[in-house]
Amino acid sequence: MAYEIDLTDRVVLVTGGGRGVGAGIAEVFLRAGAHVEICGRREPAGPTEIGGRRARFSAVDVREADQVADWIADVEDRRGRLDVVVNNAGGAPFANFVDGSTRFHAKVNDLNFMGAVHLAHAAHPLLRRSGSGVMLSVTSISARRPSPGTAVYGAAKAALESLTASLAVEWAPEVRVNAVSCGLVATPGSVDHYGGAEQAARVAATIPRGVFAAPQDVGQACLLLASPLADHITGAVLDVDGGGERPAFLQHTPNS
Repeated sequence: MAYEIDLTDRVVLVTGGGRGVGAGIAEVFLRAGAHVEICGRREPAGPTEIGGRRARFSAVDVREADQVADWIADVEDRRGRLDVVVNNAGGAPFANFVDGSTRFHAKVNDLNFMGAVHLAHAAHPLLRRSGSGVMLSVTSISARRPSPGTAVYGAAKAALESLTASLAVEWAPEVRVNAVSCGLVATPGSVDHYGGAEQAARVAATIPRGVFAAPQDVGQACLLLASPLADHITGAVLDVDGGGERPAFLQHTPNS
């Protein structure tokens, strides 16, 4: 018996789905046959499209609860249902904690944590009505290890993993709630972020698999957790990190 993930006619929302990891997630769900709705503060430079099927973009700032609620209502009016929500929107510029203002830190938390809270609150009734609703959140290795320079980002992702565990209990059995934790991902700006191709290669070498994840790798993990193959998985955090980070002590041992 061959296994196949087919989400034909399912309605999937991906926040921040116009670029980077979000675009990879949207692409994977399009390939699985889903109707994909994406949002962001700015329209992406090009459409997320597979085989003539395109993700529909809406201008939404997930930090604003009213905008999120209006988006969910619009999707309900047009689609009549909602099956999967992927809280992907996030990120933070590098700034040492004491150099950032309290307003700056609040904005980082609003984007990376409260945006997911707003979407969860607005989407829950539709997900529950689906009969097989799924909420997924994209978190980060920064949630569980020191994150100097992005401390509040890491704390927000840790909060998101805690929210995942709690909602999985509150929303069971009607809605499953899981998270996908990303390691380092190759996005259009990642090479420049690490100071060029040579430095990026050195960073990749710290990953046991030796490469950055592709955005589609994160998307495939989301697809698995959204599919019937994961029917008994809820409250889980799936690591997509190529094995994490090599322990620092290994560079000082003779066989490393």
